[in-house]
Amino acid sequence: MADSHVQQSIEWLNWYNQQYGAPQKDPSVVPRLTRAIADYLHWMESVNYTPTSRHQHRMQLELFLSFVKNRRFSWQQLFTEKTREHFKKIRGLSTTAAVNGLSRYLVEQGQLKTPLPQHPQQRKLAGIYKDYLQYRQDGHQTDTHQLKSITRVLSALCDYFNQHGITLQRLGIEDLDAFMAEFCQPFLPGTCSNYRSIVRGFLSYLYQQRGILKKELAPLLIGAPQFAKAKPPKFLRPHEVQQLFESLSVSCRKDLRTYVMVHLAYTLGLRPCEICRITLDDIAFKKEQVSVEDRKNKQPLTLPIPEQTLKAIVAYMVGGRPTSRDRHLILSLAAPYGPIVSGLVGRYIQEAMHKAGLTSTPYWLRHSYAQHLLSSGASIYEIKEMLGHRHIESSRKYLHIHIDLMREVILDEPL
Repeated sequence: MADSHVQQSIEWLNWYNQQYGAPQKDPSVVPRLTRAIADYLHWMESVNYTPTSRHQHRMQLELFLSFVKNRRFSWQQLFTEKTREHFKKIRGLSTTAAVNGLSRYLVEQGQLKTPLPQHPQQRKLAGIYKDYLQYRQDGHQTDTHQLKSITRVLSALCDYFNQHGITLQRLGIEDLDAFMAEFCQPFLPGTCSNYRSIVRGFLSYLYQQRGILKKELAPLLIGAPQFAKAKPPKFLRPHEVQQLFESLSVSCRKDLRTYVMVHLAYTLGLRPCEICRITLDDIAFKKEQVSVEDRKNKQPLTLPIPEQTLKAIVAYMVGGRPTSRDRHLILSLAAPYGPIVSGLVGRYIQEAMHKAGLTSTPYWLRHSYAQHLLSSGASIYEIKEMLGHRHIESSRKYLHIHIDLMREVILDEPL
């Protein structure tokens, strides 16, 4: 008896014979597809797709080319929904984003009449998946790029569950591990980590907000240990910190806003997502304190505000912050003057750093804050709380940037 893959191939071949007649080998298809893939990848680079995205597309398109080499296709037959689904099943893929993208590119180049249609699961999320997406849009100020990533992962997750007859009520960690192993196969570790975090967020929503899951699965969904191969965090030296602050301008409203962002990132070690969530009600001006409520580790913390940071906040509120009913500290400078997303906070901080001649990222300020805590004698556990880390391993990596303190904390040797 033929196995399932053979049976699928027979059914697919019968369908093609009915639609197009017995397919004939076209010797021009493979060379043409090879050139098209090369042109498409070159185009992706020219419009500034990230190296990660280009790598992911290249891997899937190489699989597609190998799939085509072993079959008889005309050029138009390559890009049909039936061919795509057969390729997807044969290769065990959850998504065909690269093939879809190639088809759209070829339409724009006049080499194809119509692009591949979106997969039904990607056209519109339904039910609980749609509810979660709306939940993220309404309550978490999730930026557009992340919403696209969430939609992509949830679409693949829904598709996988439907294919394997898995219901959310009977979902187990082994089902999730199997999905992640399949879905993340073509992606780099950083992308896999982001996708895993998205699934954990969805699982927490199912358990905490909707009560669909009977037990919390999110903490069980973990990847391969990254700490052992992680590089020590990068941070700014004292002269670079001085260089940054001396370069900051306060000549306009936007400059005053950036000035506050840089102070909050450097003197309090706040993430961009934490900066954009601070409200006026979180700041106790007389006590010179700020309450950071929505931390990554879910533990709120009250931090003392250094004098210079408090002055920067006051200067921004007097001369830079728009008049608005919105209580967020950092607001857009365009009507209706609402809060801005974390991606913009990170971008404005990075622009200020580049203006100062520093080839660094906003998180270097946070790392610098941790380095200064270490230098001041703070314990690794105090740093964990101040930075809002979930796990002590996240804080422990900062020991690598201060060798003397590492000896004192780990080996218990006096300096």
